[in-house]
Amino acid sequence: MRAFVFDTPRSLRTAVDRATENTRYLAGGTTLVDLMKLEVMAPEQVLDINRLPLKGIRYDRDGLFLGALERMSDVAAHPLLRGSYRVISQALELSASPQLRNMASMGGNLLQRTRCGYFRDTTMPCNKREPGSGCPALDGENRGHAILGTSTSCAATHPSDVAVALVALDAQLHVYGPGGQRTTALQDFYRLPGDTPHLENRLRPRELITAITVPPLAKATRSGYLKIRDRQSYEFALTSAAVALRIQGNTIHEARIAVGGVGTRPWRLPAVESALIGKPASEATYEAAAAQSTEEARPLAHNEFKVELLRRTLVRALITVGGAR
Repeated sequence: MRAFVFDTPRSLRTAVDRATENTRYLAGGTTLVDLMKLEVMAPEQVLDINRLPLKGIRYDRDGLFLGALERMSDVAAHPLLRGSYRVISQALELSASPQLRNMASMGGNLLQRTRCGYFRDTTMPCNKREPGSGCPALDGENRGHAILGTSTSCAATHPSDVAVALVALDAQLHVYGPGGQRTTALQDFYRLPGDTPHLENRLRPRELITAITVPPLAKATRSGYLKIRDRQSYEFALTSAAVALRIQGNTIHEARIAVGGVGTRPWRLPAVESALIGKPASEATYEAAAAQSTEEARPLAHNEFKVELLRRTLVRALITVGGAR
C-alpha cells in the first residue's frame, strides 16, 4: 500500500471542498482497502465520510429512503424491508459474509469494483485498470464473466446483488458534489463497457452518494431474490434474479425483473416483463417469458453454461414469488 493523506470531514460541503480528482471517500472500506493493498487503487487522499449525516431508513408516501451510510446488515434486518421490499432484504442477506455486511455501506456496495481476477492482478493487462492495455479474460479464464453487455474491451460482471434488486424496483440515486445535489435513476447510473470500460458509472469527480430512494410498491406486490453460486456462503453470483410481481386473481398485472452475475451492469429485462403482463401466473407463462432473457447473450469459451442457467434461475424465481397454478 502506498502512502496517502487521511482526513475526516464533518460536513458534506467540507468533504467535497477537500476532495480532489485523486481522492477516494471511505465508508465501510471493504472494497477500497483491499484494492489499495493490492495497489489496484492508489489514491493520494482518503476522506473518511462516516461522520457525515448520511444515515436513515424510513418510509413515507414517496416510498423508501435509505441513507448511503446505512450498513447492509441493518438495512437487511429492518422491518420495512422485510415486509414491503423483501427483494432488497433478500439480496442483501445473500451478499458477502455477515462480517462484511456489518461493515459495508449501502452507497459503497453500489460502487464496489468488479471481482475479475485480471483486474485485481496488477501483473496482468486490464482495460478497466489501464485503458488500452488489453483484456486477457476474453481468451483466458472467463467462467465467471458476463454474457450480456460485453464488448471487445471488457467482459467483467458487475458484482453487487442489491444493485440488481434496486434496478428492478426503479430506485433513484441521490448524489452530492461541487454542483450541489442531483438525482439519477440507478438503471442509468451504470455504464456499458464499450471501449471505455474504466468508466463504470456516471459519478462525477468529487461527487459522493448520499441516499437511495425506492418508489412505493402496490400492496399486492410480491417480491424475492434468487442467487445461484458455487457455494452457499460468501460467494458471488453465477446468476441471480430479482423479481417483483403484482398478481390479481391469477393474472399478472405488473412485473419488474432484473438479473445479476451475467451482465456488465445490473441487467433489466423489459421484454420478459412485457411477456408476463396480462398472462396467467403459471409455469408455462414463466417458461415462455424467460426464454427471452437470453436473446442478447454472447457467451465466451467457458461461460456458455450461464445461458441455460440464467433461464432456469429466472423461472425458479418467478415460481417462488408468483406461484404456479
